[in-house]
Amino acid sequence: MWRKRFAASFGLAAGTFLLAGCQAENASSDGKIKLELFSNKAENVGTFEGLITEFEKENPAIDIQLNAPPEAETVLKTRLVKEDMPDLLAIGGNGSYGELANAGIFYDFSKSGLLDQVKPSYTEMIDELANEKEGTYGIPFATNANVVIYNKAKLKEYGLTPPNIWSDFIGQLETVKKAGDVPIYFTLKDAWTGMIPWNSVAGNLQGENFAEKKRNDKASFTEDYNDVADKMLTLLQYGHQNNYGYGYADGNKAFANGEGVFYLQGNWAIPEIQKLNPDLEMGVFPLPVTDDPKKNNLVSGVDVLLTMNKEIEHEEEAKKFLAFMLEKENSKRYIDEQKAFSALEDVIQEDPVMQGIQESFEKEQLTGFPDHAYPRAIRAEGLIQEFLIRKDKEAFLRKMDREWDKVQNRY
Repeated sequence: MWRKRFAASFGLAAGTFLLAGCQAENASSDGKIKLELFSNKAENVGTFEGLITEFEKENPAIDIQLNAPPEAETVLKTRLVKEDMPDLLAIGGNGSYGELANAGIFYDFSKSGLLDQVKPSYTEMIDELANEKEGTYGIPFATNANVVIYNKAKLKEYGLTPPNIWSDFIGQLETVKKAGDVPIYFTLKDAWTGMIPWNSVAGNLQGENFAEKKRNDKASFTEDYNDVADKMLTLLQYGHQNNYGYGYADGNKAFANGEGVFYLQGNWAIPEIQKLNPDLEMGVFPLPVTDDPKKNNLVSGVDVLLTMNKEIEHEEEAKKFLAFMLEKENSKRYIDEQKAFSALEDVIQEDPVMQGIQESFEKEQLTGFPDHAYPRAIRAEGLIQEFLIRKDKEAFLRKMDREWDKVQNRY
């Protein structure tokens, strides 16, 4: 039943793709144990290759074969339908992970001991996504964060310091706007970039339990998301003349060239900006959504979680690789090379640019990405982009409810 549901949900059928050779054989001709590691991120291939080389030096009888195909998420869902799942996976802790975990194909790590070093907040995030199953079906490894990136020189020029409450932030945006500068450089031509402020605002005003309450008819966008929508429209007032004319790559280039004071993005944008202008001094802080600093959490999610096929043949060898990845020096290598954060205790991102959010990680003053728990079929980013263009709050909130209910009622 779940396989039918899964295929219908994504409009896929077995045979959509030719995946010859994707599934690794269990043993190679030289007698080594072969394990396929499937990754959904092209950006981390070099880092994984380096770590795999180190692992194989220590474990010469095990051959880890990295597979990071284009359109990885679609490929993985197709392989699920074809019952051709990889041995090991490194994928995002998002709604797709939740659907796969709920399909019952991943190993339950709750009694494995491999979660002992993981910060509890991240384990809770992925458990919430796999809401139909008891247990923990992935190991949070690397994390990301939605941040406000700011130009240090410009902030100093305006006599400002990073704010920690909403009213101060809005006051700073007014100061910059009155000076004739661009307060926030929006890149809403790419709809997904609108999810950065959306998740930061909704994550603090509605938290991670909204989706569960919505599924049980105990919440709705119409009744519960008014403040979220209002604050999105407030932020929009502090953009530039063409908020919908520029995309993510344009925004990185513009901010690197000194356009705008604040840039609402994820930590992943920082290395891209640094490539364009290594001399630009940047800082980051969590978007302050309320006027109570204690209630302003950093929105952070699991960018990479490690998991394995429940029916894996070589379970002990696979666990040995997972344990290797969780060693402190290997986690540190990953986050240093990827400019990411670790889900593990006592593994700290030491890049000076990230100093403004370190306290949030240390105190675990974190909340997850709300949209990770939305049904993916509603395509929230498109609906939110449409709302920001039309600014019809009531119609938008009704549409969010209607699209969610439509998807939920299919099953």
